Parts: sequence; structure tokens; C-alpha cells
Amino acid sequence: MKYIGAHVSAAGGVENAPLNAHEIGATAFALFTKNQRQWNAKPLSMKSIELFRERCEKYHFKPEQILPHDSYLINLGHPEQEALEKSRLAFIDEMERCMQLGLDRLNFHPGSHLRKIDIADCLSKIAQSINIALEQTQGVIAVIENTAGQGSNLGWQFEEIAEIIDQVEDKSRIGVCLDTCHTFAAGYDLRTQDACQKTFAEFEKIIGFNYLKGMHLNDSKGALGSRKDRHHSLGQGEIGWEVFRYIMTDSRFDGIPMVLETIDETIWADEITALKMMTA
Repeated sequence: MKYIGAHVSAAGGVENAPLNAHEIGATAFALFTKNQRQWNAKPLSMKSIELFRERCEKYHFKPEQILPHDSYLINLGHPEQEALEKSRLAFIDEMERCMQLGLDRLNFHPGSHLRKIDIADCLSKIAQSINIALEQTQGVIAVIENTAGQGSNLGWQFEEIAEIIDQVEDKSRIGVCLDTCHTFAAGYDLRTQDACQKTFAEFEKIIGFNYLKGMHLNDSKGALGSRKDRHHSLGQGEIGWEVFRYIMTDSRFDGIPMVLETIDETIWADEITALKMMTA
């Protein structure tokens, strides 16, 4: 079963996200459980929590169909201790919000070395941050999103993600979200069936499909290997449609939330319909 949706708005309260997802014909969705560009947020109210759970049940969204995303401010590999601690506390708060909402995974960008420490040290800090968060929470999988490799962001090479996973103590609570735009921008070709086969074989060899817990389905404005995180609508960028046909007909991508972060939300319903038709 393919779960297909988009990263929908939670404006006015998290309880509005399942409603917004239902309205575009989604069978999966992503959301922010707090303002993604602010450190502090009010605790979730019992009313919001109850309404969120009720609407998920009403519209048949199970935890494995939902991929919450943490704040963009968090850097679990920050080279400075004070900023690292701030990020770790914020990440734990995000995990706790997922627990309150009955969600079983949290998507996050691994972190950045800011050109102040070497890559190996930064990857270890990220893994240590994850270990700390997992020790203080229950039931939520930490889902590492691969990056485009823009600036000093880590996690653009499959080997970097594998290194983080290797240092995480509880392997049952670590996973990966593959973003097609980021994958392509990082230098992994997805433009043909043969290219997809090669790239996903590499993913299987280095990381493993057993860790795949979500996907972001995006075309790319940037060229192959551009290291630029610039999303485009499906079929309108440098990647084209072939990778999405590949994903929709491959059972290795079953049972996980696959969400659009494409640039024109007015055509999300059309993109979802197009992807669903490919599964037939």
C-alpha cells in the first residue's frame, strides 16, 4: 500500500492538519507540531491533542501515514556546547509532542558542522544527540532526512547517514527519510529507470531499506550534483517523472508516508492523483 500526501498547514492548531490533508485526497501527510522558525512554543492543549487524534481516526490516518517535521533551527551537531544543548532540548520537546499526538516518527535534518569541527566529530555529536533524545522519550522513531549538501549540512552522502545510524544505540528507533530533490542535488541520479535502480541499490547496500521510514517527493530546480536545496513541482524540474513511476511500482516503498513538498500547493491534489494512478 502506497501512502501519498503533502506537508500540509497546521495553522490554527495541529488538529487542522489531518483535515487539510483529507481535503486534497491525501493518504499521508507531514506537519510541523510547532512554529518551525521559533525556539519556543506553547505546549499543545488537551483540546488540540484530542481533536488531532479524533480527526486522524475519522479520516483514516494511522501513525505510519504521518511524518511530523522538527524545527529548522535545531542543529544536533552544533560545534558550540551552549547551542548544542539548546538544540537537544528543543529536539526532545519535539519528540514529546509526537508522543502526545500518538505519532511514531519524527523527521529531522541531521545537522551542520558550520566549518568549525571536522565531519567525523559532527556526525558523532549528531548520534550522541539522538541517543540522549531516545533515552528520554518512548515510542518515537528519529527519522534522519538526507540533505542536498548545501553549505555545511551533513547527511547528503549515504555514508554519512550510515555512520550516524551505526553510532545510535537503539537501532529500532532510528530511520531515514529520502527526499528525491535532495538525493538528486547530492549527486545521485534519478532521471531514468536504470539510474533509479543504481541509486536505490546503493542506498540498500550502504543504509538498507529496513531503515526507510518516509519520503519527500519533490522535483529539483537544481542540476544533478548542484548541492542546492531547491524544490520544484513534479515533472517540471531537472529530475522528471521517471523516479516517481519507479517508486510507485516498487514494493520497497510500501507502508511509509510519502509527502510532497513541491512549490505549488494549488496543484498538490493533482500531483497526488497522478502518483496514485501510477500505482495501478
